[in-house]
Amino acid sequence: MSVARQTAIGLTLAGLIMGGWLALHVWGIFFQPLDGPVLAIVPLMILTQSWLGAGMFIIAHDAMHGSLAPGRPRLNGIIGQICLGAYAAFSFRTMNVAHHQHHRAPGSAADPDFHAERPDAFRPWFFGFFTRYFGWREFSLVTAVLIAYLLLGARVANLILFWAVPASLSALQLFVFGTWLPHRHGRSGADFADHHNARTIPMPWLVSLLTSFHFGLHHEHHLSPNTPWWRLPEIRRATLATGSPDSSPGSRV
Repeated sequence: MSVARQTAIGLTLAGLIMGGWLALHVWGIFFQPLDGPVLAIVPLMILTQSWLGAGMFIIAHDAMHGSLAPGRPRLNGIIGQICLGAYAAFSFRTMNVAHHQHHRAPGSAADPDFHAERPDAFRPWFFGFFTRYFGWREFSLVTAVLIAYLLLGARVANLILFWAVPASLSALQLFVFGTWLPHRHGRSGADFADHHNARTIPMPWLVSLLTSFHFGLHHEHHLSPNTPWWRLPEIRRATLATGSPDSSPGSRV
């Protein structure tokens, strides 16, 4: 696929995800009523916002690898920061450095996204993962936005339902399918195919999309980190066709 085509598709999908997330965020916080028959759609709105929130993070993740707009690092950085900033006031630069360290030493004590002391434990790993990136800076910025929303007339219930809950669910979603399941050790220890220390979570295409924008195809991502999220199923098919875990196009850490 040409660079121009990949860029066009990547930016189009990013625009749809970002636009959908922003529209639901604003509508839910400021305009969605919480009484009457419309209450029936609230769970669907929360789940959709959670999924789009995960998509915002995945866009930034592609930007970290330069696969959102290949050959345009400044554009990747700007879009990545917008997505992470809107998601939870995260710093693109900080997360970018940590993520590339993750790829240099996946599943080891040098991996900032790995829990070397308890490589099979969910709760301490998730707590460490969350607090590593969401510190006082992020808390202060989110609090400032929260106060601004309240001053603009947002109701506390709407803020909880359409901001706090979807953000928490998407963080859990990304951790489970993008970090814990792909990199955790089993009861008998590590059971990975190669030095990437990552496994793929086999799922039908639609389930893979809905759970984590194909981030569960994690071994393929480590084999070909410069492949955007929407092409990971293609890499998966190529890997299965050759029968070799290290034969994926663009394989490198």
